Amino acid sequence: MRVLVINSGSSSIKFRLYDMGQEVLLMSGTLERIGETRGKSVYREYAGHGKVKEYKQNSSVIDHAAGLKQIFAFLQSHGAIDSIKSDSIKSLHAIGHRVVHGGEAFQAPMRIDADVIDGIRNMIPLAPLHNPANLAGIEAAQRLCPQVPQVAVFDTAFFRDLPPQAYRYALPDKLYRQHHVRRYGFHGTSHQYVARQAAEYMQQPLESLRLITLHLGNGASAAAIRDGICIDTSMGMTPLEGLIMGTRCGDLDPSIHFYLTRTLGMGLDEIETLLNHDSGMQGLCGVSDMREVHRLVNEGNEQARLAIDMYCYRISKYIGAYSVALGGLDALVFTGGVGENDGVIRQTVCNRLSLFGISLDHQQNQAGARGIFDISGEDSKVKVLVVHTNEELEIARQTVSFIDKSNVP
Repeated sequence: MRVLVINSGSSSIKFRLYDMGQEVLLMSGTLERIGETRGKSVYREYAGHGKVKEYKQNSSVIDHAAGLKQIFAFLQSHGAIDSIKSDSIKSLHAIGHRVVHGGEAFQAPMRIDADVIDGIRNMIPLAPLHNPANLAGIEAAQRLCPQVPQVAVFDTAFFRDLPPQAYRYALPDKLYRQHHVRRYGFHGTSHQYVARQAAEYMQQPLESLRLITLHLGNGASAAAIRDGICIDTSMGMTPLEGLIMGTRCGDLDPSIHFYLTRTLGMGLDEIETLLNHDSGMQGLCGVSDMREVHRLVNEGNEQARLAIDMYCYRISKYIGAYSVALGGLDALVFTGGVGENDGVIRQTVCNRLSLFGISLDHQQNQAGARGIFDISGEDSKVKVLVVHTNEELEIARQTVSFIDKSNVP
């Protein structure tokens, strides 16, 4: 069974094509700068035994429809799928789409039809930067190959079982009842994937474990998972709440909004841009990429040093709180671009956690590896794992599972 996974952004499309029989990656690619005069595409073909052929292309792509048409043409020209002009694409069994926000309406993968599209569109006020782009990819794919089953997989769905005390805000009840103001959570496919991988590595049922998973990248979030169910997560109604991120501030006193308006005359749009794009590591030290932050630290930049201290301190606080919420902890899992590759961040976070019996093997922490590696110290009472996330594979798995359960032809 071949499944195409599409992750459509505002000016980009990422895709992966899997043979799900043995979960083999066949093709992948990224198409960037959609709508600009100088588009950029990178395609990769995986020939087995670690061999990868890379193809680069620079051309103008006017919109997502043109971008997907280019992607399908590449897949067809390399024999990965049949012609999209035929009545059926026999070698392509399904398309799985990443959708950021499903709200309370979509708490599991859904076969895409007109009602689902309307529902995703209704969620745009909750994810104005993401859902419109997700929809653009969905609608373009449907026009190109309407005969192929297409499934929406929602980032928010993993958090559907959050208890009310975790997802409700202390606001007037009608704001939740009438306007759905609540915590939703994000990075759900990543948290779900690494939790399963951690359980498999530990050779224990996920349903018997207490885990804290940390997705640390340009966006960052924490999740508390007990018996396979997420009971709390750091991101809220939007991806702005929680941990300090590349350009987002994370947790913030809401009265700062009022202060900025009254003292600086800032409007809502300005404040939204400030908190989402000009804050976090970017606001603290002028760069958002953690590698650049470390470079500044090595040059003696005190603002960068403070930024890392704040970043790690916030993560440590969430780990402490979630350990209490879980009633104990079996494993702490790092993932995401920073979580997987930055031993300094992992060590700085864990140095504060000896109270919980957490210690690191510092040599293993600095050595690193791909896939899954254990960085726990010999005396650590909690497993500390680094797990390479694969959100696209998780989307493909959920797409296949949905099709099998639904008996989709």
